[in-house]
Amino acid sequence: MTTPRASDTPSATAAHLSPGRRWAALAVLAASLLVVVMDMTILNVALPEISRALSPTAAQQLWIVDIYALVLAGLLVTMSTLGDRWGRKRMLLIGFAIFGGASMLIVVAQSAPMVIAVRALLGVGGAMIMPATLSMIRSLFSDPGERARALGIWAAVASMGAAVGPIVGGLLLEHFTWHAAFLVNVPLMGAALLAGVLLLPEARNPDPGRWDALATVLSITGMAALIWGIKRVAKEGPTDALALAAVGVALALLVWFVVRCLNSDSPLLRVRLFASSSFTAGTVAALFATFAMGASLLLTAQWLQLVQGMSPLQAGFALVPMAVAAAVFSPLAPILAQRIGARTVLVGGLALSGAGFAALALAPEPLTYTPIAICLTLLGAGMGSLAIASAVIMSGTPAEHAGSAAAIEETAYELGAVLGIAVLGSIASALYRAELSSADLAAAGLEPAQVGVAQESLGGALHVLSGLGSSGIEAVAQAQAAFTHGLMLVGGIGAVAMLVSVIVVFALTPKDLDVTKGH
Repeated sequence: MTTPRASDTPSATAAHLSPGRRWAALAVLAASLLVVVMDMTILNVALPEISRALSPTAAQQLWIVDIYALVLAGLLVTMSTLGDRWGRKRMLLIGFAIFGGASMLIVVAQSAPMVIAVRALLGVGGAMIMPATLSMIRSLFSDPGERARALGIWAAVASMGAAVGPIVGGLLLEHFTWHAAFLVNVPLMGAALLAGVLLLPEARNPDPGRWDALATVLSITGMAALIWGIKRVAKEGPTDALALAAVGVALALLVWFVVRCLNSDSPLLRVRLFASSSFTAGTVAALFATFAMGASLLLTAQWLQLVQGMSPLQAGFALVPMAVAAAVFSPLAPILAQRIGARTVLVGGLALSGAGFAALALAPEPLTYTPIAICLTLLGAGMGSLAIASAVIMSGTPAEHAGSAAAIEETAYELGAVLGIAVLGSIASALYRAELSSADLAAAGLEPAQVGVAQESLGGALHVLSGLGSSGIEAVAQAQAAFTHGLMLVGGIGAVAMLVSVIVVFALTPKDLDVTKGH
């Protein structure tokens, strides 16, 4: 085996960097993460215009939305491990190039299949970028106190990106075509590529071992099948045979993958990291934090536009309280952890998110924006727990295994967001359909086919009822009330779910855990 150069090892890299260079490198990592996270939510704003311009089938529209998450989740483990072997800087720069290049290809995308292909390429680039930003922070900041502060900034950027995306998307679509939602990535990734070449140091695992091809296939197919199955359950219900088959196959493949990693001397993913209770606690906290954020952003954005009548841009600005609270509390979390303990901050952040859901569930009717703003603010403040979750996960991980730790954390983020949307979104949809009876819709003047469209979604209901004139006004109010009740029910269930996370994370996290000191 070739002896690695000293400059390639994580510890040597960090030791030779000035503080200014380290923080400048963090700025590059944070900015690139912001672009990738924003891209996830910009599409929600651009999708209606894409549908009008390209007239995709229902299946194609579904793939435009889903393909990014499927590719991203499937490749996270593989790309993280490749980064450990080939160099994390190299992986990150390739990711920048693919993400920017795929965004540029949208200029020639004149059909739905071409947009799907572009979204798939964006998923490849995103899978290279997201875990690399996290693992490079572990390599850049050898001092635990500095690393905790850096991860606080990283978590703030990740939280802000999801809320800022709709604002950026709304601004772009007010002045340009839907292509702008993709093209905005090109100059940003170009700048990140140039800055990355100049500022980022290289880091890799000096002894990566052999590559496990079978484990690679198992991780890619297992994660992609799991995410697809969960998304299908959300759309078709928990009794859908194809969805259940996909989840069953996914679980079998992932169990096989875990067993293979446990029995390997050079595993693709360091599953044994979960032997540390604090590592497991950080991962659980990351999963539940994004579980809350993913569902709340999706449902609240719809409520603001379809019930309150806001434009996409207005709705984006209405979501700002979450971004502001996350920007304030995430960098403060490590400082608070040093004073009152990491476990207190980690559990307290999850509890704040639970309180946000409870504020929504207990709001008086008719629901107004004020409880929504309170909910978003508490959820954003609760995202500060992500900073400590990241610090807990990364602080106890050897630098050479940072890629595995980053892959696990990013997978928890992705899986949490998908589960939040699938589980809470399905519950909201079920209550919506239960309150909006077919008899009432038929009495309002809808044809049988239109009744099905109205019961499928509030957007569909507003579309078909708008053609009825005055006779559809009462039915519109009924549909909006049904959606609002579903949103409030999600608040109650979300509060219970976050309470469960508080209990689990409290039990797993050592009382004296200190992420600002060496271990």
